Amino acid sequence: MGRIIRFEDLYIWQESLEVFKEIQCLARELDGLKEFALSKQMKSSSGSIMDNIAEGFDRNGNREFIQFLSISRASCAELKSQIFRAKIILNFCENTKSNLFEKLGKISSGCYHLMQHLKSLDHKGLKFK
Repeated sequence: MGRIIRFEDLYIWQESLEVFKEIQCLARELDGLKEFALSKQMKSSSGSIMDNIAEGFDRNGNREFIQFLSISRASCAELKSQIFRAKIILNFCENTKSNLFEKLGKISSGCYHLMQHLKSLDHKGLKFK
């Protein structure tokens, strides 16, 4: 793999964009049942995953990036819990849930491994010089 120049180059961000797209479809279904609060929470959580990866990447420092990756991982767990709730309300198929859980697992694991890599580097960031 080549050098990562932009946050859009990160696999975890690309995967989180795919999750966001899928959540938009589920949210529309929830809105149709007047489950607006859960719909809004799911859209917010899925957006938080990708937004924190992007923001952390551009913070110009490993320590801050690690913190934002940690927040992204927490948002993955939050969204997973919300998907359990949506499944009960919408009674959507197990394949949809499994697919989303697999993607969230990859994102969370990818964030964790990137965090471990960043911790091993000497560069802590301009803010910490």
